[in-house]
Amino acid sequence: MSEVLQQLAEVLESRKGASPDSSYVAGLYDKGLDAILKKIGEEATETVMAAKDGDAEKIVYEVADLWFHSLVLLAQQGLGPEQVLAELQRRFGLSGLVEKAQRSES
Repeated sequence: MSEVLQQLAEVLESRKGASPDSSYVAGLYDKGLDAILKKIGEEATETVMAAKDGDAEKIVYEVADLWFHSLVLLAQQGLGPEQVLAELQRRFGLSGLVEKAQRSES
């Protein structure tokens, strides 16, 4: 797993016990799942808008925000980036069509 993802996952985990007014992430955890999902929706929309504008720097910035808030969700749910990376690794080398067909069979 990327060292940056691991470090970020550790920080996000440590914020779970923090006072909501001590950090942005602790505040999100305190507000609950709906607040985290709302942020992910906002960041996804901003990512789409940046891509439509074609500004590479803005795209990278917005994707970073989207990834960050997705990592907050994973941590809130007791999951981590290593599980997402393992799933991506599992899919590596699979045709997208084959992978999609396997999901619909389950």
